[in-house]
Amino acid sequence: MRHIHFESDFTHQNPLTSSAHEASHSSTPLAGNPANTSSEPLLQNNASPEPHLLEIGTDRTCDCKPNHICCLTAKEWLKNQVGVWKFSYEKRDIRDKNVHPATYPISLARRVIEQFSHKGELILDPFVGSGSSLIAAQDSNRNAVGFDLSKKYIELCQQRIIENRGLFSREKQYAICDDARSISNYLSPESVSLILTSPPYANLLNRKRGNKSRKARSNDQLGKIEQYSQDPRDLGTMSLESYTNSMGNIFASLLPILRPKAHCVINVPDMWWQNERITIHVSLIEELRQRGYELRNIIIWDRTNIVNRIGIFGWPSNYITMGVTFEYLLDFWRP
Repeated sequence: MRHIHFESDFTHQNPLTSSAHEASHSSTPLAGNPANTSSEPLLQNNASPEPHLLEIGTDRTCDCKPNHICCLTAKEWLKNQVGVWKFSYEKRDIRDKNVHPATYPISLARRVIEQFSHKGELILDPFVGSGSSLIAAQDSNRNAVGFDLSKKYIELCQQRIIENRGLFSREKQYAICDDARSISNYLSPESVSLILTSPPYANLLNRKRGNKSRKARSNDQLGKIEQYSQDPRDLGTMSLESYTNSMGNIFASLLPILRPKAHCVINVPDMWWQNERITIHVSLIEELRQRGYELRNIIIWDRTNIVNRIGIFGWPSNYITMGVTFEYLLDFWRP
C-alpha cells in the first residue's frame, strides 16, 4: 500500500510526479501540503486501484490517563455538559458569504475537538469548506485532514493554514481536493479519533434567497443562490431523499477508519421550504443509526448572539421558529 508524504516545512515537493506515477492518465486536483506557498494543487489519479495513504500522526502526545477521552479538566468538562452552546466569531473567522455561504466559528470547532480528542490525535472533516475545523485543530495541537470538491475552497484552506501556522508546530493539517466518497483511500482503519463536519444542506440552499429577514437588511445576498457548487457530486444539489442516502453511504464508508468509541459530530440546521419544516437532523439521525453509528447527544448551538436583525414570520396565524437562531450538533460514536 503506497503512502503519500507531504513536506512539513515551507518547501514544496510533489510526491506524485515520481516515476511510479508517470503512468497516470487522468487526474483530479489534490491540495495536500499546508506549507505550499503556491496555491497550485497536486494531482492525484483517482482511477488508480491502489490506495494512497497519508503519512500523518494519529496517536496522542499528551500524558492523559488511558481511560480519558480528552485532555479537558473536570471544570472544563462540566461547562460542556450544558446541552446548549453559544459561540462568538473572531477576527480569523470568515463571515463574508461571497467567500463561503455557510461557516461556523473556529471556537465551535475547537470546543468539539477538545471535548472528543487528545493532543496529537487525528481529526477528519469530510466537508471541510472554508477550513475552520483545520484552524481549530492547529490551535489545539491536533493533526487534521479535510476534504472538499471545490478547488477554490481547498486553496482558501491552504491560505488559512499557512497564515495560522505556528513556528514550532509539530502537528499537520492537510486540505485535499477530492470527493468524500474517496476518503477511505487516504486513511488507515481505526486511525481517526474524531469526525467533525458541517455538510451541505441537501438542495435547500440551491434557490434564490428572498425571505423577509433579507429584505429588511441592507446586504447583497437577497435574491442570490448561496449554493457551494453545481457539481452533480455535490450533496447540495440533491433532493432530501437522495441527500440522506448519499450521506449514509459516505458515513458508512468512514465508520471503519473511526476508532471504536470515537465520536462523529455533525453540524446541521433544519430549514423551512414552502411552509414545511424540513427536518434534516431527524433524517440524518435515522440514516446514520442504520449505518452502524450510535447517537449519543444532541447539542443545540444557540446562535441568537450572532444573527442579524430578523423579520416577523407567520404572525398572527402561523407560528414559525426562526431556524437561523439555532442549529444542531449531532454527536454519534462508533459502538
